Amino acid sequence: MAKQPIDLDKKQAAKDVFGRKGYKLDLRFLINDGKVHPLAILVPGGGYQLVCSFMEGTPIARKLNEKGISAVIVYYRTGKKAKCPGPIDDLARGIKEIFSKTEEYHLDIRNYSIWGASAGGHLTAEFGSDNLGYQKYGLKKPGALILSYPVITMDKKYTHMGSHDNFVGKDASKEEEDMCSVEKHVGKDYPRTFVWCGTADELVPNYNSIELDKTLSEQGIDHIFRNYEGVAHGVGPGSDTAAKGWIDEAVEFWLKK
Repeated sequence: MAKQPIDLDKKQAAKDVFGRKGYKLDLRFLINDGKVHPLAILVPGGGYQLVCSFMEGTPIARKLNEKGISAVIVYYRTGKKAKCPGPIDDLARGIKEIFSKTEEYHLDIRNYSIWGASAGGHLTAEFGSDNLGYQKYGLKKPGALILSYPVITMDKKYTHMGSHDNFVGKDASKEEEDMCSVEKHVGKDYPRTFVWCGTADELVPNYNSIELDKTLSEQGIDHIFRNYEGVAHGVGPGSDTAAKGWIDEAVEFWLKK
């Protein structure tokens, strides 16, 4: 049996599994001290079947708060309602709602970042794409995308099939798969990106992150790619793994500009 990650938020897990499904914003991690703070929008994974904030939401939000960064966790449509573009519409809706209250929430959105993991990494990466991304929604370009062991492609050879079946459908055509494969829609206006995965990931093939790294390099996009030795899928902050410190490096990469 795989070792349970030490960062797992057990109380949040019950809420994620048994709570209300669908779109919502978790605003508990906005820093309310009267000062203006950078904004990180968190998009947890879950195979488009549920939103696993207990690993890739609340634990990361708390660590970002320690660095003076306000965080908002986005819950999006999953399961039978996860068909494209529903989840992307939800992410865009969340960003618009947050942006409409920047003064109330004391946020600096000029260089906002989006943090996505696994299927949430796919959703976040899609938000940077030419065909389904921020430009389609008339939204400001993110200052950085931070992707943890993301699903990138919908090619059946390399994707995570649960994410594939929920997002594009079990019987998706090659054209539909290509439309939702991020690596095919990375243009010159793609956001700066920090992407990482682990060599022991048995759920989402490393091909996904490696292919994105290759595509970002070809397009000349400022980015960092890390492939941590012996790290499995779904570790969140990864405090007890070789990936520990990835949040520090990602924040430095994001805010250096």
